Amino acid sequence: MKSVRQQKIIELITAQDIDTQEGILKGLRESGLEVTQATVSRDIKELQLVKVLSPSGSYKYTVSRSSTPKDYSSKYYSILAEALIHAESAGNMAVIKCHVGMAQAACACLDQTPWNGVVGTLAGDDTIFVVLKTEQDAGRFVHELQKYIP
Repeated sequence: MKSVRQQKIIELITAQDIDTQEGILKGLRESGLEVTQATVSRDIKELQLVKVLSPSGSYKYTVSRSSTPKDYSSKYYSILAEALIHAESAGNMAVIKCHVGMAQAACACLDQTPWNGVVGTLAGDDTIFVVLKTEQDAGRFVHELQKYIP
């Protein structure tokens, strides 16, 4: 089932300009596959889907150019530098503001790089919430992110 679902995701994003997880979810459901948003999120990560700028000027999901394991850390940091606008900690959480449509890509980068104290992340369209173990971890995390904010 997983391979069928993931193949369908690739078909959907190849045939259409889909810019949200909800768009992928809707396409899967219209194809007769009942899945949850969490499953779609995991599939996006496993398929290494990325958002790119489409000719129309909006962002869309696409398949990564290479599926071979590499060290993408420099690319991740480059994406963070392009996406991030502001970061602030509140207790043991961090709230990160991004350019519209870039939070999910930036969040995927955060998930793929080692950050001390990060428990989990959640991305919307332009905001990322990060839960950290302690308030001190949150402060250090935001301080490190400041390096990528112009």
